Amino acid sequence: MGTLRVLLEKEITQIRRNPILPRIFVAMPIALMLVIPWITTMDVNDVKVAIVDNDCSSVSQRITSHVKGSTYFSFRGNATDYQSAQSALESGEIDVIILIPNGFERNLSSQQPKPIDLTANAVNATKGSLGMQYVMQTTIKAIGEIQQEKGLNPTSSDVIAIKYFYNETLNYQHYMIPALMIIVLLLICCFIPALNIVSEKESGTIEQINVTPVSRLSFTLAKLIPFWIIGIIVLSIAMLLAWLVYGLTPTGSLGAIYLGAALFVVTMSGFGVAVANISDTMQQAIFVMFFFVMIFMLMSGLLTPLTSMPQWAQDVTYLFPPRYFVKIMRAVYLKGATIAEIKMEYICLACAAVVFNTLATLTYKKQS
Repeated sequence: MGTLRVLLEKEITQIRRNPILPRIFVAMPIALMLVIPWITTMDVNDVKVAIVDNDCSSVSQRITSHVKGSTYFSFRGNATDYQSAQSALESGEIDVIILIPNGFERNLSSQQPKPIDLTANAVNATKGSLGMQYVMQTTIKAIGEIQQEKGLNPTSSDVIAIKYFYNETLNYQHYMIPALMIIVLLLICCFIPALNIVSEKESGTIEQINVTPVSRLSFTLAKLIPFWIIGIIVLSIAMLLAWLVYGLTPTGSLGAIYLGAALFVVTMSGFGVAVANISDTMQQAIFVMFFFVMIFMLMSGLLTPLTSMPQWAQDVTYLFPPRYFVKIMRAVYLKGATIAEIKMEYICLACAAVVFNTLATLTYKKQS
């Protein structure tokens, strides 16, 4: 028992003297319990809706009124025509289009009236499905009220036609597969470089390099370049498996995917090396990396829609590089977006790459 007591005292003293771990022990549960429950919700409460009103009738006005009054929707106005609304859908400005055909109210009492068309952006299958259901229920309720007032038989469920863009089958795997690729890159190109450097610190081998004339930049590049290559190879394997197992292939160009992946790999490996440079032990590096990787995964749109988060949380996510690569992967993989269409995401990733790799170089403690 005396030996156990001495060992416990040693462990407690070692943890207490560590400048990082005690703060992580306090910060992590606070962050997880106070922040994550607010942002990791599958509830959809910000469905952006636009209405193309070709009927201009009391029915269309009633539908518009119900959409405006719902807490689930963010009404983006009446589009002048369907083409402009579809352009807004493709750019992500709106999620659902309600197209009310000309003469809808006049033909409402007929046996086969021309249906209302509902079109949804289903890149996010969960949001597309739930958002469409909310819109459909709201539209049916409005039409039912008009039919009841006119003494007509309820036929509202037969006058709605639904379309899903980019993910017609609402297959959740299609939404998550690009996210899983990002998670793999995040773990391999962020965690492993950090742990590799810290393991050399603990074994003492890195001290032999520190006393040589090797420059900071050369040392940093030597640590990063192998993981850049590994990251691209791992992404290629993941895309191959997505094709073989799930039948999912990129709608856009492979060049757009690999350019985004290259910027992301460079960014996150630089972040990992920066963390390793300020860490003294493997345990310390693991805790710090785990803390940040969890935040990246939960607040970048990987697992839950960004629009479901509070506004302050959405603003904070602009600081996280994975946010931009998530949008690149899903836009190119599912929507066929080009580099020009999402150039801001590439620019932001490139800026993050410069910042993190500069930080990695500057935090390397070179000894003479």
